[in-house]
Amino acid sequence: MSDNKVQIFDTTLRDGEQVPGCKLNTEQKVVLAKQLDLLGVDIIEAGFPVSSPGDFKSVNEVAKIVKNATVCGLTRAVENDIKVAAEALKYAARPRIHTGIGTSESHIKYKFNSTQEKVIERGIAAVKYSKSFVQDVEFYAEDAGRTDNEFLARVCEAMIKAGATVLNIPDTTGYCLPEEYGAKIKYLKENVKGIHNVIISCHCHNDLGLATANSVAGAINGARQIECTINGIGERAGNTSLEEVVMVLKQHPDLALNTGINTKLLYETSLMVSDHMGVLVQPNKAIVGANAFAHSSGIHQDGVIKNRETYEIINPADVGVTESAIVLTARSGRAALAYRAKKVGYELTKLQLDDVYTEFLNFADKKKEVIDEDIHQIMKNTNVAAAVVA
Repeated sequence: MSDNKVQIFDTTLRDGEQVPGCKLNTEQKVVLAKQLDLLGVDIIEAGFPVSSPGDFKSVNEVAKIVKNATVCGLTRAVENDIKVAAEALKYAARPRIHTGIGTSESHIKYKFNSTQEKVIERGIAAVKYSKSFVQDVEFYAEDAGRTDNEFLARVCEAMIKAGATVLNIPDTTGYCLPEEYGAKIKYLKENVKGIHNVIISCHCHNDLGLATANSVAGAINGARQIECTINGIGERAGNTSLEEVVMVLKQHPDLALNTGINTKLLYETSLMVSDHMGVLVQPNKAIVGANAFAHSSGIHQDGVIKNRETYEIINPADVGVTESAIVLTARSGRAALAYRAKKVGYELTKLQLDDVYTEFLNFADKKKEVIDEDIHQIMKNTNVAAAVVA
């Protein structure tokens, strides 16, 4: 794999599905897995097989149909979890077991009532047992974001010796600042023996709205896998947004980092996930929100009409959106009105536009948005004989 390639690990079907009310059945997981494979994700985390018979079946069915991506199943550092995951993944062309344990002082003391040494021992046993079923084993150090770096380095080195191929460094609580998370990845790159033989993975949560920034900081400092979900869906405040990290890397070529994602399918995939999970995408969501390429301010509209790049850093077509939207409101100017009027068939002179604009403002003050049908009524009310555009 090129050192500039950042693998995209999609966990929409596992971590994303943990949102209350967003349970997916097997058929839905299969449909979305096919789309994710088409999108070009490198790894699909299909579920947590031991958690329920339904999830076992889903992972099993996804493993059968995915043609290109690695299919991954999550486990705890528990033998039965790992055995069940291996069985669920038996039909996968490229199976991966994702196992691990909490490593922060809080998790060791309160969650496991254990010690650092015993946690390392459990991790080693889990990786070795996973390795008896599959070659590709990812180890997660849960709550790594709040784990002491020196101890985290010891954990990572032990897991590499045990056979792990990927080391997942999760900011489980979404607490880290980008510079802190980036520095943690850099520390591991510089202080863990054998680290250059494995892939470091970022798994960041969005509790403070920093998941994308932290993941990008991780990649800049040497991580070569980012774990994310479509629409940033996930429990609590969600996970790193796939569409955001992919487009950050695409729009900043100076980073010299790339993914294998077909970005033209991002909007389509976003709609599919929203539909199957029953969760609407917030209108101002970056990249895929309904307003991501919509302009209502007169100053912005004038600039975009003259040259799209004045207010858009992404070509809408690059993410599968047909075109920018010029939304007519009371904040819109003459340029936007003339643009939209032409779209529905009227070529206005400057003097005609002045007359029509006055009537337009009357409409706009009464309505949140002036739509195409309103433009026809405005033209009728002003009795302006504009040239009709064929």
